[in-house]
Amino acid sequence: TTQWWRQYQDPQLDELMDRAMRQSPNLALAQSRVNNAGQSARLAAAQLGLSVNGSAQVTRQRLSDHGLIPDQFLGFSWYNQADIGAQLNYDFDWWGKKRATMEAALDQAHAAEAERSAAALALQYAVADTYFGWQADRARLHLADQLLATEEQFQQIADLRVRQGVDLPDEAQKARAQLADVREMRVALDGSAKIRRVSLASLLGLSPDQLPDLQPHALPGVDGSLPADVRLDLIARRPDIAASRWQVEAALRKTDAARAEFFPDFSISALAGLSSIDLGKLLTAGSRTFVLTPALHLPIFNGGALEANYGASKAQLAAAVAQYNSTILSAAREVATQALSAQQIAARRHEQQAQLDADRQLLANAQARARQGVRDGRESLAAQAQLLEQRDAATQLQAQAVSTDLSLIKALGGGYQAPHHTDTNSTSTVTAGAADHERH
Repeated sequence: TTQWWRQYQDPQLDELMDRAMRQSPNLALAQSRVNNAGQSARLAAAQLGLSVNGSAQVTRQRLSDHGLIPDQFLGFSWYNQADIGAQLNYDFDWWGKKRATMEAALDQAHAAEAERSAAALALQYAVADTYFGWQADRARLHLADQLLATEEQFQQIADLRVRQGVDLPDEAQKARAQLADVREMRVALDGSAKIRRVSLASLLGLSPDQLPDLQPHALPGVDGSLPADVRLDLIARRPDIAASRWQVEAALRKTDAARAEFFPDFSISALAGLSSIDLGKLLTAGSRTFVLTPALHLPIFNGGALEANYGASKAQLAAAVAQYNSTILSAAREVATQALSAQQIAARRHEQQAQLDADRQLLANAQARARQGVRDGRESLAAQAQLLEQRDAATQLQAQAVSTDLSLIKALGGGYQAPHHTDTNSTSTVTAGAADHERH
């Protein structure tokens, strides 16, 4: 599905995505480019058909007394000229120049649509990544508050022991330093959460005050696994790859049009109508007029302009093919990188879980000894602080796992589906088409 974010089952995220897709200025700009490309394609298609234009005009004119035929021979100085007619024009396009131009415009329109989908995917990724980053900051802030309370208790005990002469002042200073570190971390997390809200509002085209209130939720669980059908044709669904492919197709058609410039161009024009200098006789049979004009245009000498145009079109084709192949390689590298990152994070989370279990057991043992009076509260507070730090580290790993999962979805093209008539199996078709044009 194109709404890939719904797999996280987060209504808040769904609402943010809906707003972003409706209100984002970046998407509006991309859509305007799609509309412009579509109208260009319509204009190119209109050049293929028959052109028929109607006209009607009435002219009143005075003849010069010193003209080629003086008015005394005609018997009048003023006369009216009325003309009504229809003109037909048709270019036979035997060599396919106009058709190739039209197909190039259609391919450019398809490329614009794919680029719009790429912009939408980038926006969706940014919204989801920023939103889950905010959720991670809020979760870490909750842990930081608990850690802050624990460190404050530890400092109170340390100060009491110093006042009682049990410990040296250095112990109290260490406790204050640890407390200051926790407070600094909390300030940084609070600032990060606020910055993410501002970024999220910007992505939605809103001011920070207009952004709806967000409620903290647990981060979604991800397993870091790849889809079972990951292969090159799945990667080729990416909208940026599809856009590059359409650019190659457009360059191929432009090369065809440039080649057709070397061949003769045959067209025909016809004009039929009524013409009379006597308005009363305009609609009579004697006022009929007809003109038929076949035309043949043959390029003979143009200073090398046709050769330069054809060479430029081939250079543009080569550049489009190179860009397409580069996009394919970058996509494959991006998928591989994100897949490895997901696997590494999954392995780290497994080890992290073992450490969390051990710290929970240490805390339980320390609390048991404190209840039995064997140890004072410092040991249990230290164990609790260590457990909270491990939970914070686990939250960071989970946030990295979610971010990597989002990056992997983006690398695989999200839910984008290329048009069914597009061949996206491999680069072989592109390079073969380019090679065929190179031979010609």
